[in-house]
Amino acid sequence: MPSTSQGVVSFHKEEPVQIVEIVVPEPGPYDVIVTVEACGVCHTDLHYRDGNITDSFPFLLGHEAAGKVERIGPSVTEVAVGDFVILNWRASCGSCRSCRRGRPWYCFNTNNASKPMTLSDGTPLASALGIGAFATRTLVHEGQCTKVDPRVPAKAAGLLGCGVMAGIGAALNTGQVRRGDSVAVIGCGGVGDAAIAGAALGGATTIIAIDIDPRKLTWAKDFGATHTINASEIDPVEAVRALSNGNGVDLVIDAVGSAATYQQALSARDLAGTVVLVGVPNPNERVELSLIDLFGQGGSLKSSWYGDCLPSRDFPALVDLYLQGRLPLDSFISEEISLGDVEEAFTKMQRGDVLRSVVLL
Repeated sequence: MPSTSQGVVSFHKEEPVQIVEIVVPEPGPYDVIVTVEACGVCHTDLHYRDGNITDSFPFLLGHEAAGKVERIGPSVTEVAVGDFVILNWRASCGSCRSCRRGRPWYCFNTNNASKPMTLSDGTPLASALGIGAFATRTLVHEGQCTKVDPRVPAKAAGLLGCGVMAGIGAALNTGQVRRGDSVAVIGCGGVGDAAIAGAALGGATTIIAIDIDPRKLTWAKDFGATHTINASEIDPVEAVRALSNGNGVDLVIDAVGSAATYQQALSARDLAGTVVLVGVPNPNERVELSLIDLFGQGGSLKSSWYGDCLPSRDFPALVDLYLQGRLPLDSFISEEISLGDVEEAFTKMQRGDVLRSVVLL
């Protein structure tokens, strides 16, 4: 039988979200109903609300979540009722060209629930990133559920579902940080600070945080930054070179995604160094490159989608690191809020007042 849930829905572009009753259908084949315990407020949800991703309103927002499996549909084998899971938006299909080549972290033919959740009048809801977790319960594909150690608090575990994983993965998976590397991270919001934490986990010995907000630079130190640069006061490229014997660093992670920061990233890397773009750029941004300079400096220019993660591999490992006291997930949580506070959390996010607001359900 269908069940009901309270959820945060965006009905019109750039208008405040509303809490409404939604209908969660009976789970179909490979479907799972999850009772959501916590969900982080991610910038992607704001993009959905503002119509910057698609115009398929109404949207059920929320995707950075953790909770317990409440019900399962036919053919489900990966999880069982009662399992504690982190939700993910990359449920690899196993059959696309990336999956067949052994690179499931590039799969974008992700599996989603077999049917949509709806408003009480039957209007279908488009779930943010196929999840829709600003809700007391949600319907997802079993592949979107990654079982992890239940000792981790839901408010910390859910952060791995998007932003923190994106940053850590940009450093470890895409940037492939090695012991002794030097790393610079441009933009010290949630994703940037996660990249700093990832660089520290990977054994980088010099980790330079770059931002224009002194508060964020202070936060960056808590995640492992060894040096900070306020780019509103000094030239960040010159400052990075001064901290790296005039050479530049092995890896620069651009967690902003603007033409200006990307140019800085290119200029701040060492010979044969790597640039990883993890900040999502505006579609209108353009970068002009000198081919001879690019050829002469060598190295790699990479983009990192979701931290190039494989949830079944990465989530349990990162939870174990958290439980060992080696990954400070709690430090990303600026505030704990309710469903009714999501719109205000968007405002705080835009002002840069928080790393993460987390909805507790």
